Amino acid sequence: MTLLHLLDLLSTFVFALVGARIAADRGLDYGGIAFIATIASVSGGSLRNIFLGALPVWVTDPWILASVLAAVIITLTLRRVTRVGNLLLAMDTFALAMATMSGTQLAYELDIPWYSSIIFGIITAVTGGLLRDVLCQVEPVLLHRETIGTAALMGASTFVLLHALNTPQTAAVIVGGFVVIMTRFISIRFDLHLPKFVK
Repeated sequence: MTLLHLLDLLSTFVFALVGARIAADRGLDYGGIAFIATIASVSGGSLRNIFLGALPVWVTDPWILASVLAAVIITLTLRRVTRVGNLLLAMDTFALAMATMSGTQLAYELDIPWYSSIIFGIITAVTGGLLRDVLCQVEPVLLHRETIGTAALMGASTFVLLHALNTPQTAAVIVGGFVVIMTRFISIRFDLHLPKFVK
């Protein structure tokens, strides 16, 4: 199993688990929970691959769908609605880091320019969460707090910089992911946000 494949599987599972929990909290039925979990977990990677001219990963890799199914089963089996607290927030942050690195690394492997690789990292990381919130009719976190997009930008940029310095790929992924995690946690801990437009 390659590092890229592992990142895809882990981020898919965690995004699906968080999506399923939020859907359960909103009172959706089993089908709705499964749908939101799927959208939340595969949208970013699918959009990334479509832009790169490749098939979405879940089309050719049954382990991706197995990860989503496992997350849904766990949610339904526990039968416990859990509002997004510290644990789910931490899990979502780690998934954000893994997805950012997955998107950026794949773009680099396909010889995409560095600036586009950063954009692909961000797209992979934030698309699923944005669609999840919209479909669950909650205010999208991406658009108003917690600097999710900024965290993905910082992590992807770190990966690109380290790659330019000939840093081993595994080390670049680890450091870039760490930057994503720390950026988000610091923004939450100190209530830091991007400036908002004031009329």
